[in-house]
Order: sequence, then structure tokens, then C-alpha cells
Amino acid sequence: MHRRRGAGRGTARAVGALIASAALAALAALSGCAPQGARDLTGDLTAHDPALARDGDTWYVYSTGSETSGDGNIQIRSSDDGADWVSRGTVWDEQPDWLADAVPGVKNLWAPELVEHDGTWYLYYSASTFGKNRSVIALATNTTLDPDDPDSEWVDRGEVIASSTSDDFNAIDAGVATDEDGRPWMAFGSFWSGIRMVPLEWPSGLRADDAEPLHLVDRGAPPNAVEAPYLVEHDGDWFLFVSRDSCCQGLDSTYSIAVGRADEITGPYLDRDGTPMLLDGYEPVLEASGDRIGPGGQSVYGDTMALHYYDARLDGAHQLALVPLRWDADGWPVVEW
Repeated sequence: MHRRRGAGRGTARAVGALIASAALAALAALSGCAPQGARDLTGDLTAHDPALARDGDTWYVYSTGSETSGDGNIQIRSSDDGADWVSRGTVWDEQPDWLADAVPGVKNLWAPELVEHDGTWYLYYSASTFGKNRSVIALATNTTLDPDDPDSEWVDRGEVIASSTSDDFNAIDAGVATDEDGRPWMAFGSFWSGIRMVPLEWPSGLRADDAEPLHLVDRGAPPNAVEAPYLVEHDGDWFLFVSRDSCCQGLDSTYSIAVGRADEITGPYLDRDGTPMLLDGYEPVLEASGDRIGPGGQSVYGDTMALHYYDARLDGAHQLALVPLRWDADGWPVVEW
């Protein structure tokens, strides 16, 4: 039976949160954690749907590709200090040939996810076309995130899951996490029936079975504008971050970030009042503020959330932001610009 966890965890939980926060702060000081603040970044910040990770002493952001660069492949940026970012090209010079047949009309690859397991980096990415659900989430693997490493080679592993016009889901926007038993799970989805989930397996990183995907989030009315799931475990609970409403419209974007909480990685995910995300429950995390429009496409590394937003100072161009992820006394995530 699901145990609702929300307000009223008491003094012990509050003290635990303070101790954990202090420990994270100390670790960040020692490890050179990414800077905390949307305004602290410099360099090439034109990253959309950023996947934030660290390999050795270097920070990396892999992001949605551009139709005008590298055949639309996933873009790479790196930073030695987490503040100043430089372009490192794209994962491949040409897209894998099979994608053109799987997704006719595909131009650029979207919404990467980076996961490290047992010395291997797993790169999940999406191939789709805007407004359609003939889509595929695919996988590539490598031993390093550094494109200049002599051993760097992103090896195409093919399809993880696909959707067609006969499906009620859209196979894009992978978010992968491993449960307490060591089993990986992939949340995914955009519009259609909302957010779904399937089990994966190590070491392949591919889908474990062909069962009907679990249903995690549904807004209950067309167009069901929710996407970009990202899974985070904290203090024994699971948190499912999502982006709601519309991205990719510059100053007209209405994206915002929300979250739900569960005892198990497979849900059910509830908001602070106990409403399931399957019934459009959600806890707000981050919304537009001033000239920062439509935050979303989020990922989390340690105590830092990466996201993109549309900058009114730049006529709505998308920009990378890194913002602090903290936890309140009741164990809910807190994110501020």
C-alpha cells in the first residue's frame, strides 16, 4: 500500500534535511560543484534540453541538436569550472542511417539523457518531428564524455522504444534512473497520454520487456501538455520532475517545471496535497520570472538542476541555466532562480 508522505514529517526530518544540506555544501566546496544561479554562466549557452553530467574534473552538457550543425546530432558543451561553457561539437557528424526510415523527415535529435553504469556512459536521445508521435528513443554508448579522448567513440545501439500513429504515447524525452534493487527504469513521454515508463536492463541499457508501458502522469484533457520527465531519488523517496505546457515558442513559451513524489520509482506520484499526477496533480517547482521565460527541459546532477529558458533580453533565444536544488523540511524539492 502506498504511504502518503507530505507535510508533518516532524523535527527529525527537518534536522536530517539540514544535516544533508550541510554535507552537500561541504562536498560541493571540495569537488568544485557547478555554480548556483541562472546568471552566473558565460560562454556558449545555447543548449536546449540540457543533460548535465560530470566526467573526471570536467562538466558536460549534452543537448538537443541544431538542424544547421553536425547533421542535427546531439550537441556537446563542456566547462572546467561549471561557469564558462565552450562548444565541443556533436556526438556524430552524421545521424545513424536507420533513423531516416524509423522517423521520416527527422532533422535533428532531441532531449538527450546521460547515465553512467559500471564504467560505461549511456546516451539516450529522441528522434521525432514536431507535433507527431512517430518517434523513437535510441541509445549510444561510450567509455567517456570527452570528445577529445583518443578512446572516445559513441557506438550506436539502436532503438530502445518506438511509437507510431496507432499508439497513444510519444516515445521521446527519456529520463533514466536505477532503483534500490539495481534495476534501471526509463520514464518518457510528451503530450498524447502523458508520461509513461518501461523497465530497462543492464548492461545493454535496452528495454527489458515489451509489456504495456506504465502510466505515470496524465493531465486528463487534450493536448495533455506534459513532457520531459526526470527521476531523482532523495532520502528514500522518488521524485518525478516534468515540464508542463508549451516550449519552443520563444517569448510565447509557457513551460514551467513541476514535480510529484512517490515511495517507489514506479509510482504513484502525488503532489503535496496527495493528488496523483495521473489526475493532474503537481507541485510547482520553477516558473517564468522577469525576462526568464518558459523554464523546462530539466535534468539534475547532485544539487544542481540544469534547464533551458527563453531570454527576453535576447529576443527569446534559448539559454542554459544551472540553478540550486535544495530540499525543504518536509522533503520537497525547492528550486529558485
